[in-house]
Amino acid sequence: MSLLTVENLTRDFPIGAGLPWRRETLRAVDGVSFAIAPGETLSLVGESGCGKSTVGRMIVGLLSPSGGSIAFEGRPVAAGRARARQMQIVFQDPFGSLNPQMTVGAIVAEPAVLHGLVTRREAAARARDLLALVGLPADAAERYPHEFSGGQRQRIAIARALAAEPKLIVCDEAVSALDVSVQAQITNLLRDIQQRSGIGYLFISHGLSLVHHISHRVAVMYLGRIVEIGPVEQVFAAPRHPYTRALIAAAPEPRPLREGTRAHGGTVLEGEVPSPLDPPSGCRFHTRCPYATDLCAAAEPVLGGEGGHAVACHHFQTLPPVPPLRADTAARTESVLRLYRRAAAARAATVT
Repeated sequence: MSLLTVENLTRDFPIGAGLPWRRETLRAVDGVSFAIAPGETLSLVGESGCGKSTVGRMIVGLLSPSGGSIAFEGRPVAAGRARARQMQIVFQDPFGSLNPQMTVGAIVAEPAVLHGLVTRREAAARARDLLALVGLPADAAERYPHEFSGGQRQRIAIARALAAEPKLIVCDEAVSALDVSVQAQITNLLRDIQQRSGIGYLFISHGLSLVHHISHRVAVMYLGRIVEIGPVEQVFAAPRHPYTRALIAAAPEPRPLREGTRAHGGTVLEGEVPSPLDPPSGCRFHTRCPYATDLCAAAEPVLGGEGGHAVACHHFQTLPPVPPLRADTAARTESVLRLYRRAAAARAATVT
């Protein structure tokens, strides 16, 4: 049984509410479907404004869906204390989500107290245990959020999310504002917690090296829809959608490649993302796709495929083959992954 099942999820935002001369609707999320198994990390990637954060906020109840369904452990999700406890969220800016007038111990223990998991007398001990779990000293409980670095505040936010003993955590750009070395520490912490507890993650990010490191599966969004989803190794090694290829090709390189070449045989996207107020007909990507035909403008492709690797593209079977990563590019990609692995080994040695 899936831990989380999302089917045909949509979200509309009214534009110009109260202005009779401007009554439009922006569909930020349009028919998104996926599932997350216990102990699995599904990453949601795409350009800014594609709707990935809106999906995460609907799942945890911060936004109400305009359509579709969300099921948790096979049961339809409804607002309530049980849902709030079982699904938590970690935001991109931990400082903005931590009450500056509360001590860290009170912040971390609050969800456990509110959900009746511990008494107020037990709250201090619970907070110290959670802070230790995320690698912070016991005396951190007596301090305030402004006394910590960005990475430490993100650890506090993770500890607070864990306090409610959730089965799923939505990580909404949870490490994008941190240094690469701190990103490695936080993502390895998340993996350690997952291995111990079997928790599931929806990991929303635009950092592809990070996604490659932490994910089991990856879903690529464009203009409110999923255009490709599959096991992370398959998607990175053999991307089927032109947009996925372009995202991978656009990933920053430590050393620039020769002029005119890209990391994965992709092309640099030209033009702006179309407005979601007036999306293109047919395939929404066809206005920027180098392989688009008249069919792409006329008919919307259906997400489908074999082996758990699905794509929404009319021509994915006839696209030029993806060349293997060049040796120097593969070496640079591996060097980034080694950084994450070294941080994981160092943490494991410290815990041991």
